[in-house]
Amino acid sequence: MTDPTPTDDAPVCSSRGCRAPAVWALRWNNPRLHVPDRRKTWVACPAHRGSLGDFLEARGFLREVAPLPGSHTLEA
Repeated sequence: MTDPTPTDDAPVCSSRGCRAPAVWALRWNNPRLHVPDRRKTWVACPAHRGSLGDFLEARGFLREVAPLPGSHTLEA
């Protein structure tokens, strides 16, 4: 299976080796390094949203998951 290639301005999934367009924002912080309100963001395609979220959740870093602005994730 080949991942679709995003346009030049579209965010690309943060999963290693994935070039698919990202549609999810996984916001996280490492409480040992970051102040509580600081958020870092990884972006994910639908196929990697779970694995990236699981990685962050297992470490207690995941704070929220939200659709990226302009993505089709909320469209019916």
